[in-house]
Amino acid sequence: MSIERIGVGSRMSQAVIHGSTVYLAGQVGIAGESVTAQTEVVLSKIDSLLDKAGTDKSKLLQATIWLKDMKDFAEMNAVWDAWIDPVNPPTRACGESALATPDYTVEIIVVAAN
Repeated sequence: MSIERIGVGSRMSQAVIHGSTVYLAGQVGIAGESVTAQTEVVLSKIDSLLDKAGTDKSKLLQATIWLKDMKDFAEMNAVWDAWIDPVNPPTRACGESALATPDYTVEIIVVAAN
């Protein structure tokens, strides 16, 4: 089975396609921006990577969301709910975690069918 990588860097790839499954690296927004703004940027990056992989958000299988602080859950969800395909929502988990820098408030990782 073939493996295709998108956005290959020295440390990681932004997306890996294995068979009919697309795995995205954790996506973050612009450090220091609001939770809303960071979530919007993250979801835009996810849309772009899924498009490059030949799929879209209607084929999401799983999402993992990390928030710097769970107090931001409702703010992030407002953006997520407006973006997600309501007919085809993925499984999802959301938790609180220290992210790469203190200025990041949200990171989202998704897996999709291709």
